[in-house]
Amino acid sequence: MRAAVCVTVLVWLLIDARQFSEEDMSAVRQRIKSMFYHAYNSYLDNAFPYDELRPLTCDGQDTWGSFSLTLIDALDTLLVLGNQTEFQRVASLLQDTMDFDIDVNASVFETNIRVVGGLLSAHLLAGRAGMQLEPGWPCSGPLLRMAEDAARKLLPAFQTPTGMPYGTVNLLKGVSPTETPVTCTAGVGTFILEFATLSRLTGDATFEDAAREALRALWKTRSDIGLVGNHIDILSKKWVAQDAGIGAGVDSYFEYLVKGAIMLQDEELLNMFLEYDRAIQNYTRFDDWYLWVQMHKGTVTMPVFQSLEAFWPGLQSLLGNLDSAHPSGYTVDKREGYPLRPELIESAMYLFRATGDHTYLQLGLDALESIEKITRTPCGYASVKDLRDHQLDNRMESFFLAETVKYLYLLFDPTHFLHGGAAEGDGTWEEGGEDGQCVLGAGGFIFNTEAHPLDPAALYCCSRHRQERQELRDILLSLTQPEEKKSKSKPTAKQTEDPPHRQSESIALKPGEKKTPPLLSCPVQPFSARLSILGQVFTDNT
Repeated sequence: MRAAVCVTVLVWLLIDARQFSEEDMSAVRQRIKSMFYHAYNSYLDNAFPYDELRPLTCDGQDTWGSFSLTLIDALDTLLVLGNQTEFQRVASLLQDTMDFDIDVNASVFETNIRVVGGLLSAHLLAGRAGMQLEPGWPCSGPLLRMAEDAARKLLPAFQTPTGMPYGTVNLLKGVSPTETPVTCTAGVGTFILEFATLSRLTGDATFEDAAREALRALWKTRSDIGLVGNHIDILSKKWVAQDAGIGAGVDSYFEYLVKGAIMLQDEELLNMFLEYDRAIQNYTRFDDWYLWVQMHKGTVTMPVFQSLEAFWPGLQSLLGNLDSAHPSGYTVDKREGYPLRPELIESAMYLFRATGDHTYLQLGLDALESIEKITRTPCGYASVKDLRDHQLDNRMESFFLAETVKYLYLLFDPTHFLHGGAAEGDGTWEEGGEDGQCVLGAGGFIFNTEAHPLDPAALYCCSRHRQERQELRDILLSLTQPEEKKSKSKPTAKQTEDPPHRQSESIALKPGEKKTPPLLSCPVQPFSARLSILGQVFTDNT
């Protein structure tokens, strides 16, 4: 097996790591900014309004639906790098020009993570960019309405007997009658972050309900040994490709179970992942490698490790599993290309944030220098067709600016607000919601699989206010009903059952009754709050 697995070793030795001073990290950040602007300006000069830049021919092409996709994907990166002026310009430009009523067949998965995710993140970061905000932001705003419009174009794909979505949808006409029902696992299970964010910001449960129905349907298809395959027929629920692993076609499904559990404080999603993780460790892990196995038998089918699988250490670090999270990498037979992917850098960022080990900074610097040396062209950065002879491919995907550059920059900026590194009173926390009663941006940002950061506090802020308004309306309505009418109404069997656990209890309490805060909530707190961990806000009295 060893000969089939690896050809060339590219292992970063986790010993004798150089120690980076703040001056060192600041200098690296400037190099990363230069990288970003070389790629970004090349796109604007040569490819806009196409989706992507072709860096070898200095022109553009549409790849995922004619959305000017690189511009949307790069929008929040502009703010991460501190460029408020360009963020404002691009956000205004998109509001004036973006139209989703077009006769285009679009990937449901890619449109969600790149377009919906990018617009949601930009909406939630608009306050930091100095944009004029609508009253009640983040529960309303033009970028939020654009994200909702884009997501609504994807909903016809979910109208299936199983609730699992088709892979492609026409933005104007819906799903084609000839559309294949076969899609990858990630294409079914990678919606809960964006769709739940939309639902909780807007109050329309349709999106979150669709994502949850798809997740639960997929959960029911796992094998007797607890694994899922790579491609499934969404109508018959039969597995077309029965290779089980953590790489391409599956990766972001597991990622969204973990991140969804954290962002939504959802035990159901966490329990799903933990059960999958036990099966993954039992059947697909061989030493420090995760291979592909037959989902029913657990026998090895593909003894390869893919670049996409490098996200796994970062995901494990979110769960506190640092012992098994240290990454190493190989190039393997027939896997020689490098399309400017971010996964290893993403894991390095998470692991450095968790451990403070400067080895991960050295890894990031090595990656930066390799990208500059091998992939830089006069018109941006090109994917590598073959690492062995450095042949280049004429493509710069939008995730290079959305993910690779962003994660590199955040790796070398440990006090960035997206890490929750801000202190009280330094101006990085924000007020939001009605009458400014919510604390936003105090830490615990969750990155979607395209590296678009989402603020859990914003979700809670909007849903909490909306729920309390509804409860108040219900209370006032009940007070206006005649006493005899209320006494005659008998509770139904459903009403007499113990109420399910909810995020917010009624604001009307009986005498002597205490309001119990829900577990793992993200409560609305005044600006005296001092600390936030994974969206959990703690006050001085905690």
